[in-house]
Amino acid sequence: MKKLVSILMASLCAVSLMAGCSSSDSASSSASSSAASSSSAASSEGATSETAEGTKEFKLGFDAEYPPYGYMDENGEYTGFDLELAQGVCEINGWTYVPVPINWDSKDMELDSGSIDCIWNGFTIEGREDDYTWSTPYVDNSQVILCSEDSGINTLADLAGKTVGVQAASSALAALQGDQAELAATFGALQEFGDYNSAFIELQAGSIDAIAMDIGVANYQVESRGEGYKVLEEAISTEQYGIGFKKGNEELRDQVEEALMQLVEDGTFDELAEKYGISDLVCLGK
Repeated sequence: MKKLVSILMASLCAVSLMAGCSSSDSASSSASSSAASSSSAASSEGATSETAEGTKEFKLGFDAEYPPYGYMDENGEYTGFDLELAQGVCEINGWTYVPVPINWDSKDMELDSGSIDCIWNGFTIEGREDDYTWSTPYVDNSQVILCSEDSGINTLADLAGKTVGVQAASSALAALQGDQAELAATFGALQEFGDYNSAFIELQAGSIDAIAMDIGVANYQVESRGEGYKVLEEAISTEQYGIGFKKGNEELRDQVEEALMQLVEDGTFDELAEKYGISDLVCLGK
């Protein structure tokens, strides 16, 4: 009997030891996994501002459907006046150029979160002066009306009763809701679109009668789409473009401006303006 009890006690001790070892190994494994996850997260956070080689990334936020300032070309590459300027700035400063297409409605969230370093894409200063740290203005811009040549619309007064399209969160919309609210009140409707390509589709289909937009974009669309469209001589409003940085980020603003002025001095700025058909709009260095 005593022998049987001894055997049972020995078995119970062995089971207890095995359970203890298993629990210890599990805890150790869990701790290792947790540490690995923390290390991975830290590494991921660090990668948002620098490449693996330690080069600074310059993340440019832009509207990918806003030619000639920023858009996707026929080869599927992002390009445009603003994007080529940004590439030149990055080359001068030794930065890695990272174009980040954004939803224009979400531009402030992207900037505040650090997903982008600046908003650089036909970005109007007027009305936003206190919301960002701004660069020196580099383009004089106007908000105009684009319509079909056979629309019968020749003046702003002719828009009475018409359906006018406009990009959401755009300067054209701000003008029509602000200083030009009385003009907008004469429209049959003011229809907002996420981007101007969608507005053009509706204009071609006859669902809207005209589009309120930046003159540089309007001129580009008229030239690229061939005959059939025109821009009214009367402007809705006038304004200037600048590069918008997060409020208080004067250091990055100054670094970009210094490089941008080098592009003005060596002639690159004017060459790009001519390439994209906006020579009569640029004002930096004038």
